[in-house]
Amino acid sequence: MRHAPALAEARYNVRVFLKDRLALVGVVWIVLTFALAILAPVVAPYPDQGRGASNVPNRLQAPSWQHPFGTDELGRDIVSRIIYGTRLALLMPFVVMAAVVMIGIPLGGIAGYYGGLVDEIVMRITDLFLAFPGIILAMALVAFLGASLRNVGIALVVTWWPWYTRLVRGMAVSLRQRGYAKAARTMGVSDLRIVFRHIIPNCLGPCIVQMTLDVGTVILEVAGLSFLGLGAKPPTPDWGLMISTGREYALQQWWIGMFPGLAIVLLVLAFNFVGDGLRDVLDPRAKR
Repeated sequence: MRHAPALAEARYNVRVFLKDRLALVGVVWIVLTFALAILAPVVAPYPDQGRGASNVPNRLQAPSWQHPFGTDELGRDIVSRIIYGTRLALLMPFVVMAAVVMIGIPLGGIAGYYGGLVDEIVMRITDLFLAFPGIILAMALVAFLGASLRNVGIALVVTWWPWYTRLVRGMAVSLRQRGYAKAARTMGVSDLRIVFRHIIPNCLGPCIVQMTLDVGTVILEVAGLSFLGLGAKPPTPDWGLMISTGREYALQQWWIGMFPGLAIVLLVLAFNFVGDGLRDVLDPRAKR
Protein backbone atom coordinates (compact mmCIF):
# COMPACT_ATOMS: atom_id res chain seq x y z
CA MET A 1 0.00 0.00 0.00
CA ARG A 2 2.91 2.32 0.54
CA HIS A 3 3.38 2.54 -3.23
CA ALA A 4 -0.25 3.50 -3.86
CA PRO A 5 0.32 7.30 -3.92
CA ALA A 6 3.19 6.92 -6.37
CA LEU A 7 1.11 4.68 -8.64
CA ALA A 8 -1.81 7.07 -8.49
CA GLU A 9 0.43 9.99 -9.42
CA ALA A 10 1.95 7.98 -12.28
CA ARG A 11 -1.49 7.12 -13.65
CA TYR A 12 -2.49 10.76 -13.39
CA ASN A 13 0.64 11.87 -15.23
CA VAL A 14 0.00 9.36 -18.01
CA ARG A 15 -3.57 10.64 -18.40
CA VAL A 16 -2.31 14.24 -18.58
CA PHE A 17 0.24 13.30 -21.24
CA LEU A 18 -2.27 11.31 -23.30
CA LYS A 19 -4.60 14.31 -23.40
CA ASP A 20 -1.93 16.32 -25.22
CA ARG A 21 -2.58 15.46 -28.86
CA LEU A 22 0.48 17.27 -30.16
CA ALA A 23 2.68 15.31 -27.75
CA LEU A 24 1.14 12.06 -29.00
CA VAL A 25 1.77 13.12 -32.59
CA GLY A 26 5.38 13.81 -31.63
CA VAL A 27 5.75 10.39 -30.01
CA VAL A 28 4.32 8.65 -33.08
CA TRP A 29 6.66 10.53 -35.41
CA ILE A 30 9.72 9.82 -33.24
CA VAL A 31 8.85 6.12 -33.04
CA LEU A 32 8.38 6.05 -36.81
CA THR A 33 11.76 7.74 -37.28
CA PHE A 34 13.44 5.19 -35.01
CA ALA A 35 11.78 2.39 -36.98
CA LEU A 36 13.08 3.84 -40.24
CA ALA A 37 16.57 4.14 -38.77
CA ILE A 38 16.58 0.51 -37.63
CA LEU A 39 14.96 -0.91 -40.77
CA ALA A 40 16.71 1.37 -43.28
CA PRO A 41 18.23 -1.48 -45.36
CA VAL A 42 14.78 -3.08 -45.65
CA VAL A 43 12.61 0.02 -46.03
CA ALA A 44 14.81 2.13 -48.34
CA PRO A 45 13.88 1.48 -52.00
CA TYR A 46 17.53 1.84 -53.08
CA PRO A 47 19.76 0.86 -50.12
CA ASP A 48 23.04 1.21 -52.00
CA GLN A 49 22.16 4.74 -53.09
CA GLY A 50 21.07 5.51 -49.54
CA ARG A 51 24.58 4.60 -48.37
CA GLY A 52 26.16 6.76 -51.07
CA ALA A 53 26.44 4.74 -54.29
CA SER A 54 25.95 6.94 -57.34
CA ASN A 55 23.70 6.34 -60.33
CA VAL A 56 24.72 9.11 -62.72
CA PRO A 57 22.38 8.21 -65.63
CA ASN A 58 19.39 9.07 -63.35
CA ARG A 59 20.79 12.34 -62.00
CA LEU A 60 18.52 15.31 -61.25
CA GLN A 61 15.26 13.49 -61.97
CA ALA A 62 12.09 15.20 -60.73
CA PRO A 63 9.81 13.42 -58.23
CA SER A 64 8.04 10.47 -59.85
CA TRP A 65 6.54 7.10 -58.95
CA GLN A 66 9.98 5.53 -59.30
CA HIS A 67 11.66 8.23 -57.19
CA PRO A 68 8.96 9.95 -55.04
CA PHE A 69 11.39 12.65 -53.84
CA GLY A 70 13.44 12.75 -57.02
CA THR A 71 17.18 12.14 -57.37
CA ASP A 72 20.21 14.26 -56.55
CA GLU A 73 23.18 15.43 -58.62
CA LEU A 74 24.68 11.91 -58.59
CA GLY A 75 21.43 10.14 -59.41
CA ARG A 76 20.84 8.87 -55.87
CA ASP A 77 17.29 8.36 -54.67
CA ILE A 78 16.51 11.08 -52.14
CA VAL A 79 13.96 8.96 -50.25
CA SER A 80 16.67 6.35 -49.59
CA ARG A 81 19.14 9.06 -48.58
CA ILE A 82 16.67 10.58 -46.12
CA ILE A 83 15.83 7.17 -44.62
CA TYR A 84 19.50 6.39 -44.06
CA GLY A 85 19.97 9.92 -42.75
CA THR A 86 17.61 9.17 -39.86
CA ARG A 87 20.35 7.08 -38.26
CA LEU A 88 22.73 9.99 -38.04
CA ALA A 89 19.96 12.46 -37.19
CA LEU A 90 19.04 10.38 -34.12
CA LEU A 91 22.47 9.09 -33.12
CA MET A 92 24.28 12.42 -32.83
CA PRO A 93 21.76 14.20 -30.54
CA PHE A 94 21.47 11.26 -28.15
CA VAL A 95 25.24 10.77 -27.92
CA VAL A 96 25.73 14.50 -27.34
CA MET A 97 22.97 14.72 -24.73
CA ALA A 98 24.25 11.62 -22.90
CA ALA A 99 27.72 13.15 -22.61
CA VAL A 100 26.28 16.54 -21.60
CA VAL A 101 24.18 14.98 -18.85
CA MET A 102 27.10 12.93 -17.50
CA ILE A 103 29.17 16.10 -17.18
CA GLY A 104 26.69 18.87 -16.43
CA ILE A 105 24.30 17.28 -13.93
CA PRO A 106 26.90 15.93 -11.45
CA LEU A 107 28.85 19.20 -11.55
CA GLY A 108 25.69 21.19 -10.91
CA GLY A 109 24.66 18.92 -8.04
CA ILE A 110 28.08 19.10 -6.40
CA ALA A 111 28.35 22.88 -6.81
CA GLY A 112 24.86 23.53 -5.44
CA TYR A 113 25.21 21.15 -2.50
CA TYR A 114 28.69 22.10 -1.31
CA GLY A 115 28.48 25.82 -2.02
CA GLY A 116 31.37 28.06 -1.01
CA LEU A 117 34.63 27.72 -2.89
CA VAL A 118 33.53 24.62 -4.83
CA ASP A 119 30.43 26.43 -6.07
CA GLU A 120 32.43 29.51 -6.96
CA ILE A 121 35.00 27.59 -9.02
CA VAL A 122 32.43 25.49 -10.91
CA MET A 123 30.14 28.41 -11.67
CA ARG A 124 32.93 30.72 -12.82
CA ILE A 125 34.09 28.04 -15.27
CA THR A 126 30.48 27.64 -16.35
CA ASP A 127 30.11 31.39 -16.88
CA LEU A 128 33.27 31.38 -18.98
CA PHE A 129 31.68 28.95 -21.45
CA LEU A 130 28.31 30.68 -21.36
CA ALA A 131 29.92 34.01 -22.22
CA PHE A 132 30.25 32.88 -25.85
CA PRO A 133 27.29 32.18 -28.17
CA GLY A 134 26.99 28.40 -28.34
CA ILE A 135 26.92 27.96 -32.11
CA ILE A 136 29.84 30.39 -32.61
CA LEU A 137 31.94 28.56 -30.02
CA ALA A 138 31.03 25.21 -31.62
CA MET A 139 32.06 26.48 -35.06
CA ALA A 140 35.37 27.74 -33.68
CA LEU A 141 36.10 24.43 -31.96
CA VAL A 142 35.26 22.37 -35.05
CA ALA A 143 37.39 24.64 -37.21
CA PHE A 144 40.27 24.17 -34.75
CA LEU A 145 39.86 20.40 -34.32
CA GLY A 146 39.05 19.67 -37.96
CA ALA A 147 35.80 19.11 -39.82
CA SER A 148 34.25 15.76 -38.87
CA LEU A 149 31.15 14.43 -37.14
CA ARG A 150 33.20 13.33 -34.14
CA ASN A 151 34.55 16.83 -33.65
CA VAL A 152 31.06 18.28 -34.11
CA GLY A 153 29.90 16.06 -31.24
CA ILE A 154 32.83 17.14 -29.06
CA ALA A 155 32.17 20.81 -29.81
CA LEU A 156 28.48 20.54 -28.95
CA VAL A 157 29.22 18.76 -25.67
CA VAL A 158 31.70 21.50 -24.72
CA THR A 159 29.15 24.23 -25.43
CA TRP A 160 26.12 22.49 -23.90
CA TRP A 161 27.14 21.08 -20.50
CA PRO A 162 27.22 24.50 -18.72
CA TRP A 163 23.46 24.95 -19.22
CA TYR A 164 22.70 21.75 -17.28
CA THR A 165 25.25 22.60 -14.61
CA ARG A 166 23.51 25.94 -14.03
CA LEU A 167 20.04 24.36 -14.10
CA VAL A 168 20.88 21.62 -11.57
CA ARG A 169 22.93 23.93 -9.37
CA GLY A 170 19.95 26.23 -8.85
CA MET A 171 17.77 23.32 -7.76
CA ALA A 172 20.48 21.75 -5.60
CA VAL A 173 20.89 24.96 -3.57
CA SER A 174 17.24 24.64 -2.56
CA LEU A 175 17.17 20.85 -2.14
CA ARG A 176 20.13 20.72 0.24
CA GLN A 177 17.97 22.50 2.85
CA ARG A 178 15.14 19.97 2.59
CA GLY A 179 14.36 17.69 5.52
CA TYR A 180 15.52 14.47 3.88
CA ALA A 181 18.95 15.98 3.11
CA LYS A 182 19.36 17.23 6.67
CA ALA A 183 18.23 13.87 8.04
CA ALA A 184 20.76 12.05 5.86
CA ARG A 185 23.56 14.31 7.11
CA THR A 186 22.47 13.73 10.71
CA MET A 187 22.68 9.97 10.14
CA GLY A 188 26.27 10.33 8.94
CA VAL A 189 25.65 9.75 5.22
CA SER A 190 28.54 11.07 3.09
CA ASP A 191 28.03 14.25 1.13
CA LEU A 192 28.63 12.60 -2.25
CA ARG A 193 26.09 9.90 -1.44
CA ILE A 194 23.54 12.57 -0.56
CA VAL A 195 24.25 14.37 -3.83
CA PHE A 196 23.89 11.30 -6.03
CA ARG A 197 21.13 9.50 -4.08
CA HIS A 198 18.95 12.40 -2.98
CA ILE A 199 19.79 15.70 -4.67
CA ILE A 200 20.33 14.71 -8.31
CA PRO A 201 17.34 12.30 -8.56
CA ASN A 202 15.06 15.14 -7.45
CA CYS A 203 16.47 17.36 -10.21
CA LEU A 204 15.80 14.92 -13.04
CA GLY A 205 12.25 16.02 -13.88
CA PRO A 206 13.14 19.48 -15.25
CA CYS A 207 16.33 18.03 -16.77
CA ILE A 208 14.38 15.41 -18.75
CA VAL A 209 12.07 18.11 -20.10
CA GLN A 210 15.04 20.28 -21.06
CA MET A 211 16.82 17.33 -22.67
CA THR A 212 13.80 16.52 -24.81
CA LEU A 213 13.63 20.09 -26.06
CA ASP A 214 17.40 20.27 -26.57
CA VAL A 215 17.47 17.16 -28.78
CA GLY A 216 15.69 19.15 -31.46
CA THR A 217 18.17 22.00 -31.11
CA VAL A 218 21.12 19.60 -31.39
CA ILE A 219 19.60 18.16 -34.58
CA LEU A 220 19.46 21.69 -35.99
CA GLU A 221 23.01 22.54 -34.97
CA VAL A 222 24.49 19.30 -36.33
CA ALA A 223 22.67 19.91 -39.62
CA GLY A 224 23.80 23.54 -39.61
CA LEU A 225 27.45 22.65 -39.10
CA SER A 226 27.25 20.02 -41.85
CA PHE A 227 25.58 22.61 -44.08
CA LEU A 228 28.61 24.88 -43.54
CA GLY A 229 31.00 22.06 -44.41
CA LEU A 230 32.18 21.50 -40.83
CA GLY A 231 30.41 18.20 -40.18
CA ALA A 232 29.65 15.18 -42.33
CA LYS A 233 31.52 14.64 -45.56
CA PRO A 234 30.21 13.08 -48.80
CA PRO A 235 28.84 10.50 -49.36
CA THR A 236 27.50 10.42 -45.77
CA PRO A 237 23.67 10.59 -45.82
CA ASP A 238 23.46 13.68 -43.62
CA TRP A 239 20.41 15.93 -43.93
CA GLY A 240 22.37 19.13 -43.47
CA LEU A 241 24.88 18.08 -46.11
CA MET A 242 22.01 17.23 -48.48
CA ILE A 243 20.55 20.71 -48.01
CA SER A 244 23.97 22.24 -48.65
CA THR A 245 24.21 20.32 -51.93
CA GLY A 246 20.65 21.26 -52.85
CA ARG A 247 21.28 25.00 -52.63
CA GLU A 248 23.33 24.79 -55.83
CA TYR A 249 20.26 23.48 -57.66
CA ALA A 250 17.59 25.40 -55.76
CA LEU A 251 16.11 27.22 -58.75
CA GLN A 252 15.48 24.20 -61.00
CA GLN A 253 15.91 21.02 -58.89
CA TRP A 254 14.20 22.30 -55.74
CA TRP A 255 13.50 18.81 -54.38
CA ILE A 256 17.16 18.07 -53.57
CA GLY A 257 17.23 20.44 -50.61
CA MET A 258 13.54 20.77 -49.78
CA PHE A 259 12.78 17.21 -48.65
CA PRO A 260 15.78 16.86 -46.29
CA GLY A 261 14.86 20.25 -44.84
CA LEU A 262 11.31 19.08 -44.32
CA ALA A 263 12.60 15.96 -42.56
CA ILE A 264 14.59 18.14 -40.14
CA VAL A 265 11.60 20.40 -39.45
CA LEU A 266 9.26 17.50 -38.72
CA LEU A 267 11.69 15.70 -36.42
CA VAL A 268 12.54 18.87 -34.47
CA LEU A 269 8.84 19.69 -34.09
CA ALA A 270 8.17 16.15 -32.85
CA PHE A 271 10.75 16.45 -30.07
CA ASN A 272 9.46 19.91 -29.15
CA PHE A 273 5.88 18.61 -28.92
CA VAL A 274 7.01 15.75 -26.67
CA GLY A 275 9.05 18.15 -24.55
CA ASP A 276 6.04 20.42 -24.06
CA GLY A 277 3.94 17.41 -23.07
CA LEU A 278 6.53 16.20 -20.58
CA ARG A 279 6.78 19.69 -19.10
CA ASP A 280 3.07 19.60 -18.29
CA VAL A 281 3.61 16.27 -16.54
CA LEU A 282 6.98 16.63 -14.81
CA ASP A 283 7.25 20.34 -14.04
CA PRO A 284 5.30 21.12 -10.84
CA ARG A 285 4.93 24.76 -11.89
CA ALA A 286 3.10 23.69 -15.05
CA LYS A 287 0.59 21.57 -13.14
CA ARG A 288 -2.72 23.23 -12.34
